[in-house]
Amino acid sequence: MESILIHACCANCLLYPLKALEGHFQQVMAFWYNPNIHPYQEYRRRLEAMKELEARENIRVIYQNEYPLEEWLQAVVFREENRCLHCYHHRLLATLRVARRGNFTHFTTTLLYSKHQKHEIIKEMGQSLGRKHGVKFFYQDFREGWREGIQRSLDLGLYRQQYCGCIYSEKERFCHE
Repeated sequence: MESILIHACCANCLLYPLKALEGHFQQVMAFWYNPNIHPYQEYRRRLEAMKELEARENIRVIYQNEYPLEEWLQAVVFREENRCLHCYHHRLLATLRVARRGNFTHFTTTLLYSKHQKHEIIKEMGQSLGRKHGVKFFYQDFREGWREGIQRSLDLGLYRQQYCGCIYSEKERFCHE
């Protein structure tokens, strides 16, 4: 049976990819893991939105509900320009490991839905990790459903964040030098 575990950065970004994946796989499950979200109140709001979506839409979600902010910051300090690469790799690898333990045939990420992420890097990184660890990375450009996903999240009244999630992206949101 073809199955997929999709890393979910947030409830909003999960909506369209989830719909797209259901046509390709018999089993689709989400994986919540986001150690980069700052501040903690933002992390909680996004987690609660995911739980709300799970309950309302009967979505199956695995939660790795930890908040290792210090570890994430230590990994990116003095490498802020490449912080996204660390973030992508860390979350893709965590998803892959859970997918392998759960006997999923594939894994992917909602990061492929965002117009603000480094799409080709995520794709290449996912494919490389998949080959190395023996779980297929499923690639699809979910950006095609960008507007549909936004409208659906508005219709559902989900909490909509205004930045990627890390402290650096929050700064970029407000400080335009």
